[in-house]
Amino acid sequence: MMLNQRRHLSPILTERTMTTNLLPIFCALDTTDAEAAVRLAERVRPYVGGFKVGYEFFLANGAAGYGRIAALGAPIFLDLKLHDIPNTVRGALKALAPLHPGFLTVHTSGGEAMLRAAVDEAATVGPARPRLLGVTVLTSLDDTDLEAVGQTPPAAEQVLRLGRLAIKAGCDGLICSAAEVGALRTALGPTPLLVVPGVRPAGGERGDQKRSLTPAEAIRAGASWLVVGRPITAAADPVDAARRIAEEVRT
Repeated sequence: MMLNQRRHLSPILTERTMTTNLLPIFCALDTTDAEAAVRLAERVRPYVGGFKVGYEFFLANGAAGYGRIAALGAPIFLDLKLHDIPNTVRGALKALAPLHPGFLTVHTSGGEAMLRAAVDEAATVGPARPRLLGVTVLTSLDDTDLEAVGQTPPAAEQVLRLGRLAIKAGCDGLICSAAEVGALRTALGPTPLLVVPGVRPAGGERGDQKRSLTPAEAIRAGASWLVVGRPITAAADPVDAARRIAEEVRT
């Protein structure tokens, strides 16, 4: 990893990244098929730094399936986007704590009280607590989509507003599109983790991602971690796809 990339990593991850060459890439295991997910994870493990486990996998396979991915020894990003009243979110954090996810997502639109409840509950776990990432504006949404649901565009301003709220509440970082990374770095400084989903390799299909960049562009913009799903998992050769993305991030 280049030196100019390291300055964007949170102190939580900088030492680990520099000493183990941990690539800042989460491979998204978005499938209900646990066997397929484990096989894929084993194959691409040398080229990624961790795995994202989201709704599809977790709801189909639960804690047992999660444990099979965790057994590979890589950091796990448990992407459940918790969003409810503060007491319910606090209870969800308590229920998930035994899984020891490295990262866990909460929706910033749940408000400051909800975010603080999540932060407070995570703190009870101690040093091994999950790092909380606030979801700002989904990367599938653009200004037109925000206006349709009653939020004032542009998306970049909404991301910044929600990002400031999450960091104020004590979250460790944010989920945002690559398009907003630079502005968030300027506004929030080098410490918060900025985790960017929806990146697409140069020449790849954008799919339903409306505010995406290439992996290299996202890292240069200040992303701490990237979340890469279909460009790896739907590739004819997932291992080669993961290797190419890793090479792109390193250059």
